[in-house]
Amino acid sequence: MAIEILMPALSPTMEEGTLAKWLVKEGDEVTSGQIIAEIETDKATMEFEAVDEGTIGKLLVAEGTAGVKVNAPIAVLLEEGDSADAVPAAASATPAEAEPMPAFLDEPTPAKAEAPAAPKAASGARIFASPLARRIAADKGLDLASLTGSGPHGRIVKADVEAASAAPKAAAPVAQSTAAAPAAPAAAPAPAPVSASAVAKLYEGREFTEIPLDGMRKTIAARLTEAKQTIPHFYLRREVKLDALLAFRGQINDQLSPRGVKLSVNDFIIKACALALQTVPAANAVWAGDRVLQMKASDVAVAVAIEGGLFTPVFKDAEMKPLSQLSNEMKDLAKRARDRKLAPQEYQGGSFAISNLGMMGIENFDAVINPPHGAILAVGAGVKKPVVGKDGQIEVATMMSLTLSVDHRVIDGALGAELLAAIVSNLEHPMAMLA
Repeated sequence: MAIEILMPALSPTMEEGTLAKWLVKEGDEVTSGQIIAEIETDKATMEFEAVDEGTIGKLLVAEGTAGVKVNAPIAVLLEEGDSADAVPAAASATPAEAEPMPAFLDEPTPAKAEAPAAPKAASGARIFASPLARRIAADKGLDLASLTGSGPHGRIVKADVEAASAAPKAAAPVAQSTAAAPAAPAAAPAPAPVSASAVAKLYEGREFTEIPLDGMRKTIAARLTEAKQTIPHFYLRREVKLDALLAFRGQINDQLSPRGVKLSVNDFIIKACALALQTVPAANAVWAGDRVLQMKASDVAVAVAIEGGLFTPVFKDAEMKPLSQLSNEMKDLAKRARDRKLAPQEYQGGSFAISNLGMMGIENFDAVINPPHGAILAVGAGVKKPVVGKDGQIEVATMMSLTLSVDHRVIDGALGAELLAAIVSNLEHPMAMLA
């Protein structure tokens, strides 16, 4: 029986994508795990692997097609013994309801009445299995929850089911009482969004260019709107004296030049924040809906501007890495971010973020928290200013503005101040960061 290959959800926010390139053609034999296409998501260009084995019977979506909805059929795979005549005539019919990858937190999604529910383990976690594997398991009376998948990302495939012995399915849970729960108070209606045509009408007679939103811009708009509407931001500001760091950076770069390593001020900022999160562990936390998750490692995200948007690659275990390694990783991640070649696991997660506009001459600004992070540090430019020295005399120093945007649900004012003080201390005593 022919199997439809569906448009995958390759990131938590993906609702549609562009089928950039087919790596197979009709009639090609494919195996489970083989890369068959390149797909552009809202963030990057990702490789798509086949889940089942068989023969490509028909490619339903042409290369370069944009706006392909998640779970829409994109190709048909023929099993052994099938012919091209087995390709369903309606293979490219209305796409199924999108079923995106799990995001940072698993949230229940109401099921459509007409769509069969995906199998779940006793714990309630979803079981990932190919359509063919599900059908064979049903015929053999196998409980998919008892199987271990050998397909991509642990997905249960045909071979796993065929190798298993029949076992009774787990008993269905007792039906819940149908007694109606007390009605919750109705939420205030959200204001209706202004239509594009209404906005365009305001500028009737004025020349303008209409720019359609791509997937990345739609995601940025949705995420930051959510952040400003749901996160109770507050802001803490400090200035840091950079002269000791700049002198130390010059010395260490002279010593590292034979290795081709050149540290930036931003590398020191990443390290300073990572160590500060260890000094103030209660601030190394994320918001998880009905609880706070306090992290052990310092996973620090750094905003990287690219054409049309930005990425926030995450430096995992940043407190453990030497400055030279952070510098090399920053260059690599920034380059691949600009080429849109980052894998989702490289820009998802983290508990804290850094946004640095100092190299663009911005002296200070307030950054928007990227949920579920507990805070984000906005870094301004280093500027020479007159300051009062320890001896009471006026002197010239290079001062850099830092603004910490904090989620008040996660971090209170005193705790945020303690975190920012630790960051400033690390930057003003750079040699201590190497101890």
